[in-house]
Amino acid sequence: MSDAPTPFSRIKVRTSALVFCGDDVAVLRRRRPGSVHYTTIGGNVEPGEDFTDALRRELEEELGLVPEHAADAQLLWILDARVTRPGPTPSPRKIHLIYRLHITPEVRSGLATEEHDELPDGTTETGHIEWIDYRKTRDLPLFPPIGAAIADLPSPQAPVANPALPPVTDENYTWI
Repeated sequence: MSDAPTPFSRIKVRTSALVFCGDDVAVLRRRRPGSVHYTTIGGNVEPGEDFTDALRRELEEELGLVPEHAADAQLLWILDARVTRPGPTPSPRKIHLIYRLHITPEVRSGLATEEHDELPDGTTETGHIEWIDYRKTRDLPLFPPIGAAIADLPSPQAPVANPALPPVTDENYTWI
């Protein structure tokens, strides 16, 4: 019997935000060898950290957005992801808590345009903050893959009837 962890046996929680300024939503663009992909603004919840505290921390780290400059974040969607990703570490099951908040153009003008992630080898990866009309997110190589759900919103403020998005698995998603 192997002592190696089974894929999806660990559960991680990631908080992220759809930060809207009018009809534009902020996404983080990352270049990787052979691809360009986008992510929502956010990151993993640290052990013992409250979900909303994690969201505030990630917004400040990635955008320089302090809580007093944004309307209260509203939980919009929950997504369960069980996707095999490359690398030697077994893939975790990741629960995505996706919040929505709105900012003014004045606040947007003072936000970061780049985000720097430290990688395990000590180097850094630079991501670029892009503001995209939310209706154009449908075909964006976005993870979590919620581009269609964003584009289908009647407006950036529209209520959502069901916060549970369909699960993302190896059967319906291929890691970029």
